[in-house]
Amino acid sequence: MLFALLALLAGLALLIWSADRFVHGAAAVAGHFGMPPLLIGMVVVGFGTSAPELVVSVLAAKQGNAGLALGNAYGSNIGNIGLILGISALLTPIAVHSNVLRKELPILLAVTLLAAWQVYDGHIARSESWLLLGVFGLVMGWSIWQGLRKAPDAFGDETAQELRNHPIPLRNAVLWLVIGLVALILSSRVLVWGAVEIATAFGVSDLVIGLTVVAIGTSLPELASSLIAVKRGEHDIALGNVLGSNLFNTLAVVGVAGVIQPLSAGPEIFQRDMLTMLAFTAVLFVFGYGFRGPARINRFEGGTLVLAYLAYNAYLLTTQFSAH
Repeated sequence: MLFALLALLAGLALLIWSADRFVHGAAAVAGHFGMPPLLIGMVVVGFGTSAPELVVSVLAAKQGNAGLALGNAYGSNIGNIGLILGISALLTPIAVHSNVLRKELPILLAVTLLAAWQVYDGHIARSESWLLLGVFGLVMGWSIWQGLRKAPDAFGDETAQELRNHPIPLRNAVLWLVIGLVALILSSRVLVWGAVEIATAFGVSDLVIGLTVVAIGTSLPELASSLIAVKRGEHDIALGNVLGSNLFNTLAVVGVAGVIQPLSAGPEIFQRDMLTMLAFTAVLFVFGYGFRGPARINRFEGGTLVLAYLAYNAYLLTTQFSAH
């Protein structure tokens, strides 16, 4: 039991470090080869920060732990909005200047509705997983098209400034990219093993472990990068990290896991977790789209998101332990 706990903690620590190195290396390599900053921000950084969720959920699916695979993906989405954007907005209100990110908000809401429809019958079949990957391909294509356009955008400007402020030689960037990827895979293996062992020992479902401990752990790279971005006044990078990560989790992470092994989803996943994720996504859409004037997430709204996230986790844990 102690060994499993140490494995979980060590896996989380190495996962956070390796994800940071992987994303920094990938962004620097892309910059060296002339990729437009907006495209780097949307695709490389936005989707790259979800590499931990992808590796963890794929390993869980291969081992037949559907609850851990889905809990990790959906729990990370809830945490990205409730915890990461909530804390970021508490530190300083997040102003949304990027037109591209405002277009991503309704896309994320539509994708979340698609995921809810798939989970409703308690099963995500391979055909449904391929549909998710097909939609992901469309979103990737749209992101690349947006990134290659010459139209000025605040998100692209902030990403370009970030790359200029932290230059990395190409050789070092490639080295960090490879080291980060290898460490990511190793740490995910250790993390999944530890999480499953602890869930078994305490009689907690792998779904709840995935929604709480593992989801928070795999979301820590987004938390770190968003807090740093907000501190530097790069509000669009903070929001872009979350939007890109949630799109990737919902479509690619669940899609790849479901292609490897069709995923069973108990009724609680739809009734509790999916509806919570949908509610958080809808609230983010209202807060961030700018219906009420300038698009921004203020401190009160950030505090509301954090409180709602804490209440959801408290409900998860109390209902889990009261059942035993």
